Amino acid sequence: MPKNQIIDPNEIRKPSFIEFGRIPVNQYNRSIEEEKTRFSTGDFLRIYHDMVIIREFESMLNLIKTTSEYHGIPYNHPGPAHLSIGQEASAVGMAYTLDPDDHIFGSHRSHGEILAKGLSAINKLDEERLYSIMTNWFGGSALRVVEKGFHGSVSELAVHFLLYGALAEIFARENGFNKGLGGSMHAFFTPFGIYPNNAIVGGSGDISVGAALYKKINRKPGLVVCNIGDASMGCGPVWEGICFATMDQYKTLWEGDYKGGLPLIFNFMNNMYGMGGQTAGETMGYGMLARIGAGVNPEMMHAERVDGYNPLAVIDAFRRKREIISEKKGPVLLDTVTYRISGHSPSDASSYRSREEVEAWQKEDSIVAFGNLLAGSGIAGPEQLEEIRNNASDLTEHILRLAIDDDISPRIDLREDPDALGRMMFSNGSEDRMDEGVADVLIPLEENPRVKSLKNKERYYKDREGNPVSKARLFQLRDGIFEAVIDRFYRDPTLAAWGEENRDWGGAFAVYRGLTESLPYHRLFNSPISEGAIVGTAIGYGMCGGRVLAEIMYCDFLGRSGDEVFNQLPKWQAMSGNIIRMPVIIRVSVGSKYGAQHSQDWSSLVAHIPGLKVIFPATPYDAKGLMNSALQGTDPVIFFESQRIYDMGEMFREGGVPEEYYEIPIGEPDIKREGDDITILSVGATLYQAIKTAEILQSGYGVSAEVIDARTLVPFNYEPVIQSVKKTGRILLTSDASARGSFMKEMAQTVTELAFDYLDAPPVVVGSRNWIIPAFEMEEFFFPQPDWMIDAINERIMPLSGHRAKSDFSAGRSIKLNKEGV
Repeated sequence: MPKNQIIDPNEIRKPSFIEFGRIPVNQYNRSIEEEKTRFSTGDFLRIYHDMVIIREFESMLNLIKTTSEYHGIPYNHPGPAHLSIGQEASAVGMAYTLDPDDHIFGSHRSHGEILAKGLSAINKLDEERLYSIMTNWFGGSALRVVEKGFHGSVSELAVHFLLYGALAEIFARENGFNKGLGGSMHAFFTPFGIYPNNAIVGGSGDISVGAALYKKINRKPGLVVCNIGDASMGCGPVWEGICFATMDQYKTLWEGDYKGGLPLIFNFMNNMYGMGGQTAGETMGYGMLARIGAGVNPEMMHAERVDGYNPLAVIDAFRRKREIISEKKGPVLLDTVTYRISGHSPSDASSYRSREEVEAWQKEDSIVAFGNLLAGSGIAGPEQLEEIRNNASDLTEHILRLAIDDDISPRIDLREDPDALGRMMFSNGSEDRMDEGVADVLIPLEENPRVKSLKNKERYYKDREGNPVSKARLFQLRDGIFEAVIDRFYRDPTLAAWGEENRDWGGAFAVYRGLTESLPYHRLFNSPISEGAIVGTAIGYGMCGGRVLAEIMYCDFLGRSGDEVFNQLPKWQAMSGNIIRMPVIIRVSVGSKYGAQHSQDWSSLVAHIPGLKVIFPATPYDAKGLMNSALQGTDPVIFFESQRIYDMGEMFREGGVPEEYYEIPIGEPDIKREGDDITILSVGATLYQAIKTAEILQSGYGVSAEVIDARTLVPFNYEPVIQSVKKTGRILLTSDASARGSFMKEMAQTVTELAFDYLDAPPVVVGSRNWIIPAFEMEEFFFPQPDWMIDAINERIMPLSGHRAKSDFSAGRSIKLNKEGV
């Protein structure tokens, strides 16, 4: 879309060939004598020690799962434990060169990576910093457990802290790194640069890209490593993440210090299997995973296959790839070849692979081989290596005893405090900015052309004489959103926005028109048509400390970002023990006129998922105030906007939409029209049909309707609705969502439960038909109309004198339609 990049037909149509370079495969060939110039004896022993610690830790878990004991210590762990026994060299080699400022993201099989990165961070942090980290993590609860009776250095104490925090988390103990709410597949510890591991295969594929974007946009030190398995190459988040990470614009359109590739390494821990599916030879077609890089960009992602059974080879690769990252030539793809001796999980009988294959890899055991290398080169004697193994065994036993002791390692007591987990779902913070610094903008706010234009707009839908204001002169709903957004861009230096057609075009529906003039490319940019990655990258950006505004062009496209919206965005705050905040706003436009796949209201789907705040304003005043509140907050918000009403002016607040900043509390409904005889509760654009209905009821039947605009779905304060129902005794609920399973049904049930004694008739829901959405010319037969609402009131709530129904809202009709599934 950028006008300065001309697509020349003469160049595009010119005949040529695409040529690929060579991708290195297991090219490390340094001898141990050569490596002695790069590693001290202590370095070599540290590598061995870290591998042994990981092996013993996971062997303990394997025995706990399969025999319910370890070293005679009985324990039953019913939860998951996806082990990486055999992959220790890959994990330690990956983490060895990383600094605490470097972030790793992982998978369901990442215990080894957690421990490797933690041990690496402990080696690099000074003791004062280490002790401060341990003291401040959840008030030092885990530290107090391991510190009692301990004798040794702070660094040695930190190793105990690392193992205990990880194991307590796996066993769902409150002293775990995430209060036991993340567990085996989601454990992480951000002070050591260990960011969330992900139970969904490939789930880190796009989230890690967002973390790299955060570092790049906010000039933060370090790189990001995305540790995912070879089978994840078949997953959408990985492919979309790679596309997002390799966009040309980083090199062609971003300017100054921001120009250049992302600081990101996609590190595929290639153990040759996805559960029981063998990737090379069965479920994939790449032969060697590193080949994938060749098809992504001209640099072939600097792809390389590395022998992950040799920790020195992996360390060498990461050292070289870090240089590429430092030159802003990322991202990088590493195919780290390894093998899990253990099954997919302890219950896996490995029926999909032969005993001979497993035994062949056991003979290549990286810990045994590296120990033999150290002994054979005179770096360490057999007794010294045995002592390391014995110490690891003793330490693991000690940590296990601590982690399973209910007195010192309790779980969150949900009997004593039944709302404890509920308090974790939202952070409910209020932050003008997520970091210090000056917002990077191109012009002063008052010089922005749209800002200047809006000063001449009428902020109420009628002029001083009471005449309707023309659309050209009217301050519209889209303008309210724009004012909130551009104000925050000038306040919060971390705020970035992306999505399809966000820049130049001004957003698909002109909400962002004017932002391009104020914002450099790194703060407002067009993304690939990758809805999953649009949201996934926003998650990574938010969890690392930034605020992001991502856009899904049509509500119907939420399906393309389903895992990210339903399974990732809502969960990380609570799974972190509320350590992580998620200031991520996803703008979702509900369509119209475009038929079955571009006009659906899926707000009910989103409202069903715990952990998301859901907003759906219908007026310019509410849109601006609620967007301000969303952007001031620290929680994930799905912000629905209806295309039907982008051009609506403010009809309900006589003062119009204030120019100055204001917030509307999220969760508070608003009475748009007062009445005494019936309550109408609406969501979204249906507000205007509800107002028309109220006018017809008053003029035609003498019925006074009170119209309440929900404004938000989650959270929602029912008190104003209940007070209205106490007055009117009747309620109709309406929205553009299909009636079956809609959130209006949830609201109707709740109103019934809370106001049963005040109701003169059951609540009635009038939603859209349970059909595909037809063409624009037939939409009046699909979406709720005033006559539908009046017919429903007449049939189900209160007879209207002289009314002749146009639609059948009888019980018999309802039963028939439900039988037919429509």
